[in-house]
Amino acid sequence: MGPVLAGVLQLLALTAALALAHKPLGTYMARVYSADRHWRAEKWIYRCIGADPDRQMRWTAYLRGVLAFSAVGVLFLYLLQRLQGVLPGSLGFASIDPDQAFNTAVSFVTNTNWQSYYGEQAMGHVVQTAGLAVQNFVSAAVGMAVAVALVRGFARSRTGELGNFWADLVRGVVRVLLPLAAVAALVLVACGVLQNFSGIHEVGQFLGGTRQWNGGAVASQEAIKALGTNGGGYFNANSAHPFENPTPFSNLFEIFLILLIPFALTRTFGVMVGSVRQGYAILGTMAALWLGFTALMMWTEFSHHGPAFDLAGGAYEGKEVRFGVGGSSIFAVATTLTSTGAVDSFHSSFTGLGGGITLLGMMLGEIAPGGVGSGLYGMLIMAIIAVFLAGLMVGRTPEYLGKKIGSREIKAAACYLLVTPALVLVFTALAMALPTPAHSMTNSGAHGFSEILYAYTSAANNNGSAFAGLNADTPWFNTTLGLCMLFGRFLPMVFVLALAGSLAGQRPVPVTSGTLRTDKPLYAGLLIGTIVVVTGLTYFPALALGPLAEGLAS
Repeated sequence: MGPVLAGVLQLLALTAALALAHKPLGTYMARVYSADRHWRAEKWIYRCIGADPDRQMRWTAYLRGVLAFSAVGVLFLYLLQRLQGVLPGSLGFASIDPDQAFNTAVSFVTNTNWQSYYGEQAMGHVVQTAGLAVQNFVSAAVGMAVAVALVRGFARSRTGELGNFWADLVRGVVRVLLPLAAVAALVLVACGVLQNFSGIHEVGQFLGGTRQWNGGAVASQEAIKALGTNGGGYFNANSAHPFENPTPFSNLFEIFLILLIPFALTRTFGVMVGSVRQGYAILGTMAALWLGFTALMMWTEFSHHGPAFDLAGGAYEGKEVRFGVGGSSIFAVATTLTSTGAVDSFHSSFTGLGGGITLLGMMLGEIAPGGVGSGLYGMLIMAIIAVFLAGLMVGRTPEYLGKKIGSREIKAAACYLLVTPALVLVFTALAMALPTPAHSMTNSGAHGFSEILYAYTSAANNNGSAFAGLNADTPWFNTTLGLCMLFGRFLPMVFVLALAGSLAGQRPVPVTSGTLRTDKPLYAGLLIGTIVVVTGLTYFPALALGPLAEGLAS
């Protein structure tokens, strides 16, 4: 079997698995977030945190819950790292420096999981499991809660109430993420992924010496890392490490976990707003972009330029032979079109255009299908923009799902769209203009610029992957990337929840003959065009200086 055919068959198998899981999981999550009863375990949690799960919240109260919970998470994880040297189970590792502890705490709380450290050489069992793994669950649940709040904004009328943040958070963890992660961890253990709490031990002979490795609860963290679109790996090599991702099957299974909940949430959206067809329209848009990006990536990486490429069957530099070009390409697109950031190959070693595709996937806003929760609310923001543009073209007040898109709604959507590009472009410009950050660049020219652009794009979009050639463990990058992650995560949530509150307070608008049908292929095409045009106009100059220049020169 040729490598191209193997890649195509993997993509077909992945698509079939996602299609089979879409309806049951999406419907189940709709029931979870619409249920009236609380499980006994959930009631115990509510008593511990002092929350009333039955009290309905307006958008401002919901936002305060999100921000307060996340602030406590940042503080707890920061202190856990700073105290690591005196904690049991630290494996002898020292406490983390202040700037890196800040960066890591913000990274995991914001669902970014950017890592400027070697996991197996810096973090002990307590920080990995009680700190990082816990945040993998709750940060994903926060994103799902905000997405559900926006869906309720469309579904409800004449009220400003969006549900209860604490109930949504707990249900997301207890009823969705924990059961799925438990099953996924068992599958990964069966594939050969580590799951233990062993200490540091020496293995093998390498160039006359030995290498030291430590074990850990890798499979359980790997499961939620992919399922919650987190991306932070137990080891520095992330999903390219054989202890995290040993076989081609485990590689494909991890991609399945990355895409599972984001795609299924479109079904949840359709059920909760009372129109499954609307959910299919969003799903179709996401799927078309994902398949298009994957096909383009496989084409660029399988394109042969000279005898070395012909003999290898593609661009193998920086890729694991056990996954091949096809598996690595599918993984790279999945991880950058979602807010995952896990890698099974080095994106810096992709072809010039291939690296540009990973960048563009994040620049779209990671909405195809995007992160857990963040992908759905990001796509719904773009849906509102598309409806607004259609209304301008026909001279009619735009409407979406029975709600008018007035000045207040479009201002919230526009502010949401402007936050991330402003963070990416401003901080990239500062890093290129100042002398010190440039010293962290391994490469010069277009590729060196792409390293900086990729880092801030990844941070502001809460992705977490890197171009690998950049030394980001410096006070400048730890601080500025941390700020990008904070603002890139929570400022958009402010506008999403403000929009949800405005929509929930409206009266429903009756459907007329002039209403734009947003559940038809025509609208899905308009939505795709809007996404591509908005992203292109925003980022094309930066892309032209980096990956496009490199790709055209090669």
